[in-house]
Amino acid sequence: MNELKLSIIIPAHNEEKNLPATVGEVQESLRREKISYEIIIVNDCSSDGTAGVIADMMAADPCVRTIDRTPPGGFGRAIRAGLALVEGDVVIPYMADKSDDPADAVRYYRKIEEGYDCVFGSRFRPGARVENYPRVKLIANRIVNRCIQIMFFCPFNDLTNAFKAYRTEVILDCGPYRASHFNITIEMSLSALIRKYKIAEIPISWYGRTWGSSSLRLSQMGRRYLATLLKVFADRMLISDDLIAERESEHAHMRYEYARNAAKDDAKRDS
Repeated sequence: MNELKLSIIIPAHNEEKNLPATVGEVQESLRREKISYEIIIVNDCSSDGTAGVIADMMAADPCVRTIDRTPPGGFGRAIRAGLALVEGDVVIPYMADKSDDPADAVRYYRKIEEGYDCVFGSRFRPGARVENYPRVKLIANRIVNRCIQIMFFCPFNDLTNAFKAYRTEVILDCGPYRASHFNITIEMSLSALIRKYKIAEIPISWYGRTWGSSSLRLSQMGRRYLATLLKVFADRMLISDDLIAERESEHAHMRYEYARNAAKDDAKRDS
């Protein structure tokens, strides 16, 4: 089996204090597991020393890359900018604030190796570990995710969590994405869900921010989540057959190209 290259996308807005530890822990875990990787840090309109921290990381590790965004900022815009640079086979959006666990990123990668197209992490399954989750946001999270489960008849209970893994081909099939903020989390996951990709869900660990404060505001995000949710729900109800047909056609084309290239390689070896 060919080795899969992992692309970690880290949006960073004023994360100079968190980035060194966050990236260092990811590098250590992936190197220990001998996983081929690239880390794409998206400097999302930072006004602190984030750019300098990223420059130091790039000098120390050629697998670290970056892109600087100009206003308007936004988590979704940063993820989209990072996706445009991906060269790997597997993509994982990863938070810059140390809230995600690099050991879980490795577990995601191993599940993809087993043949899954996507791996969703859940902070609310037996075996999960959650620290310092604000109570108001927790209540809102549980209500929103329960509504999504009912609307999409799915067992996954943490679809608003950004920390997931996708094969790059899934990203290409489901995109281009339009969400500009954290609503991209459900745009990505639900777009894969309605196209019936093979999805696994595993319990993960989540830790509250170690420095700084989150810019997420529930009152601002409500309308954005709702807009994305209604759009994908309409796709599911009205054109899911077309989406699935396109996915199957694209996969058939990819299999044909793979077989053709393999035949060419065999012919070259025999000549």
